[in-house]
Amino acid sequence: MTHILCIGAGYVGGPTMAVIAEKCPDITVTVVDINQDKIAAWNSDNLPIFEPGLPAVVERARGRNLFFSTDIPNAIRTADIIFVSVNTPTKTFGAGAGMAADLQYFEKTARQILQYANGPKIVVEKSTLPVRTAVAMERILNANGQQFEVLSNPEFLAEGTAIQDLYQPDRVLIGGKDTESGRAAVEKLASVYLHWVPNERIIRTNVWSSELSKLAANAFLAQKISSINAISAICEKTEANVSEVAHAIGQDRRIGSRFLNASVGFGGSCFKKDILNLVYLCQTYGLHEVAEYWHQVVKLNEYQTKRFVDNILTQLFQTVSGKKIALFGFAFKANTGDTRESAAIYVARQLIEERAELSICDPQALLNAQKDLAGYEHQIEYSKDPYRAAQGAHAIAILTEWPEFQTLDYKKIYESMEKPAFLFDGRNLLDHRLLFELGFNVFPIGRPSLRHY
Repeated sequence: MTHILCIGAGYVGGPTMAVIAEKCPDITVTVVDINQDKIAAWNSDNLPIFEPGLPAVVERARGRNLFFSTDIPNAIRTADIIFVSVNTPTKTFGAGAGMAADLQYFEKTARQILQYANGPKIVVEKSTLPVRTAVAMERILNANGQQFEVLSNPEFLAEGTAIQDLYQPDRVLIGGKDTESGRAAVEKLASVYLHWVPNERIIRTNVWSSELSKLAANAFLAQKISSINAISAICEKTEANVSEVAHAIGQDRRIGSRFLNASVGFGGSCFKKDILNLVYLCQTYGLHEVAEYWHQVVKLNEYQTKRFVDNILTQLFQTVSGKKIALFGFAFKANTGDTRESAAIYVARQLIEERAELSICDPQALLNAQKDLAGYEHQIEYSKDPYRAAQGAHAIAILTEWPEFQTLDYKKIYESMEKPAFLFDGRNLLDHRLLFELGFNVFPIGRPSLRHY
């Protein structure tokens, strides 16, 4: 029986290993982490992350061939294939601070594998890494003369649809060395995915192409969002409708309709981090024009969020001091509790700086919101009840596209608010004409505003 180990029990490692265990009953899968509380949560009915469909997958495999543990040394010794799915945040110190990936946890994991391994293993990069990181890992792992094979197998998961993405991936990318042992390692890993993924969807490349493909994929997706958000700013000045523009250009098969929803800005753990990583990589190789091109994607995203806050201040008569603002949504997208790099964090902090009183409502992200906004407790109340959150508010800002927000009784909400009542729809989620008829002054993204003055 093949033994697979994943080091790192986060948003990538946990769901990926759960699906592998479910689809491959002949393989033993172990997930380890140094965080005892996280492992305890994976072994309970209260999983440490919210992901639709994940609890059922875990329940079907856990205890059969899926195990969660903190015994890292023993897990390394018994594993044949080791996935490394540790955190690679942006550096906050030294060379490349604010852009380059911080690889200290990745290197520590490599040294840990070398310390406890009882023979050669296949080591798989699952974390998103700069190009040619595999060289460093190989040098560490093979320092004692052993022959570890290092593969790149980046994830292409979207939070909220991760289980479906794993069940039916657009592609599985495996990068390895073009040597006899390297090709054998690639096929060994491919044989795992072949339990449920058609062979034509498994792409075999060299390691460097695989590492770069992950960064490039996220850069292209983020670029598409920033592009439509740039168009939304033009729409607001010209009274064009960004949704109509997006629909028109999305019908072009060369462009496609996905990722053309104008919004308050993209968030999540990957887009900004990976683009800045790519920018730093380009700068390192002297490709300054290329670096600036990709950096502009991040700058435009920050501009879009700032523009949203500036509009709130402008419409609320240039001051929100002492005014209650209800934020509907704090997760960076619907169907997740993840708030990393959420536009809501920036919006909330800017409004707090302007001395607004905030009421934050989100069905899954309130605990993370409290961590993100620690120190501002005296200006914020948290509630899962949107009616309570909006009561007495001067304005509502829609920051996450939760479908629950579409079915609320906005007549009841309007009647409970201060007048004039404002609604800023940062996701273009609601029926703006209906809201206007109820009495709201409505300010969408990239569409004409509807106001009673």
